[in-house]
Amino acid sequence: MPAVTVDNVLALPRISTPQPGSADRPVRAVTTAPTGYEGEGFPVRRAFAGVDMKYLDPFIHMDQMGEVNYAPGEPKGTPWHPHRGFETVTYMIDGIMDHQDSHGGGGSITGGDTQWMTAGSGILHIEAPPEHLVVSGGLFHGVQLWVNLPRSNKMAAPRYQDITGREVALLSSPDGGALVRVIAGEMDGHEGPGSTYTPITLSHVTVAPGASVTLPWNARYNAIAYVLGGSGTVGTERRPVRTGQTTVYGSGDTLTFAAAEGTESMEMFVLGGEPIREPVAMAGPFVMNTKAEVLQAFEDFQSGRFGQP
Repeated sequence: MPAVTVDNVLALPRISTPQPGSADRPVRAVTTAPTGYEGEGFPVRRAFAGVDMKYLDPFIHMDQMGEVNYAPGEPKGTPWHPHRGFETVTYMIDGIMDHQDSHGGGGSITGGDTQWMTAGSGILHIEAPPEHLVVSGGLFHGVQLWVNLPRSNKMAAPRYQDITGREVALLSSPDGGALVRVIAGEMDGHEGPGSTYTPITLSHVTVAPGASVTLPWNARYNAIAYVLGGSGTVGTERRPVRTGQTTVYGSGDTLTFAAAEGTESMEMFVLGGEPIREPVAMAGPFVMNTKAEVLQAFEDFQSGRFGQP
């Protein structure tokens, strides 16, 4: 699980130690992601299954894609499909994925890269491994997240952001036991490169075996931590977690987690945002505020108003 790594984590800016009076967020719930298949048949874990939507807002959906080691000829992607009313964020940890969309956005992303697509008023896109990876096979692992758009931005013009791994903000825990990659939003005064309509923070955190980290967290945001790999504990109550489990935190100023002793780091996808608190009407690839808006999205797609592949 390489993503973005550094030779000397202690050379990075250090995350501040918690201020006196800071309140560590309690663990509200831990859920286990069921497995399934997406697109042309690649395996996923449904990270938000079983989590109440009120604790996820402004996030809608998240899949851990893989981790799977494909044999030659096996790598799979998704066919052309539409979206409206939200943003799709694809973060690659291992492997390569190519993106194309009907508004001219596109490119290849590999370990540590992110492609951020604002569907807005409507777009068609496709995500698939390049032909050489289909031929050779190989390790494939990533995350796809859906970020809701507020009513005022549902019909924004579509856009595409290609965020390379070298652009993310890299931070160290005070003792060097954790590497934090800030993809979007802000952490302890350090900004990630992703531009968002909704105030959020996205990060990938690697905690070395036996180490722990406490992250400062915006008190207005909710907080979710998903275990991409390894095992450990979450919260000061040290609730056990492992690969494929999602932690929902309560209110407070900081988030704490620790990796188990042994040889394997714990990999966490840590995210949160300011809730939109608007009605959500969702069907398939469309996330709107009302059923009528969803029906209109289907009509617009079938009428070709989302563009052409």
